[in-house]
Amino acid sequence: MRKELVFWVEEYFYNPNSMQKLISLLISPLSYLYCFVMYLRYKTKKAQDFGIDIISIGNLSVGGSGKTPLVSALASKYANCAIILRGYGRQSQGLYVVSDGEKILTDVSISGDEAMIYAKKVPNAIVIVSEDRKKGIQKAKEMGAKIIFLDDAYSKHDIKKLDFLIEVESENKFCLPSGAFRERLWKGKEAVVLKEGIDFKRVVELKNKSDKMSLITAIARPNRLNSYLPEVLSKNYFEDHHSFTKEEIASILKRDASDSALVTYKDFVKLEQFDLPLSLLDLDVEVSENIFKTIDNYRGKNSAKKD
Repeated sequence: MRKELVFWVEEYFYNPNSMQKLISLLISPLSYLYCFVMYLRYKTKKAQDFGIDIISIGNLSVGGSGKTPLVSALASKYANCAIILRGYGRQSQGLYVVSDGEKILTDVSISGDEAMIYAKKVPNAIVIVSEDRKKGIQKAKEMGAKIIFLDDAYSKHDIKKLDFLIEVESENKFCLPSGAFRERLWKGKEAVVLKEGIDFKRVVELKNKSDKMSLITAIARPNRLNSYLPEVLSKNYFEDHHSFTKEEIASILKRDASDSALVTYKDFVKLEQFDLPLSLLDLDVEVSENIFKTIDNYRGKNSAKKD
């Protein structure tokens, strides 16, 4: 039941049918109220300077937008960096150091899937999960970080940072609950909007390919994968951040008589413990040099202010 509800909401937000459009319109007064409250929240916040370069990569809407591969690509270019995120979907609370930049210190149940991706993809980075980003920033500074990347922190208006926003196309332009947008790009709020295909582009590599594969994935809006998929026996979608069991995967492989399960990296970090045959659809991004120039200019200005 939960899975069906999640997929209905994703359709409602991003590709609504006629009935969903009507529902969205009927509750639109709630969206205007929500958006106004979020604007007041923005206006009442004062950005705190933590004395360290902080870069946020996010988007204005709920659901997936490619933040994780973009953060990985950016952070991998900088020494003494830290990645901080909330750790949505993890079976823990509070602050945990997932990686100290030399070794991984937790398992995926503690870290959550996205933090474990960072720990594996950017092994030289400190990776911290914390609902309180400010505590995470202080911890990263204590551990020697010189630059911090925040995953999905546009709404943290009380933190001084450089904001990148990934543009997400949607037929539904309303704020919650009529639409997918959590906030707007508020007037007076500086942010750099990034467009896929211009500022970054996807690079897909299929690893450990087999002749017969079943796609199994738990990412938001899984239809985003369609343009990158090889031929598969079946497509098996679970809700975002789903905690798989070995029996779930084994039953799909048996049903399809598959040689392997085709998964994204977000799924791989949760499934590798099961010792089942996996093929990996590894999605990375190539980033425009202009983004790195923007980061370096921001860091240069911060350094000049300190001097």
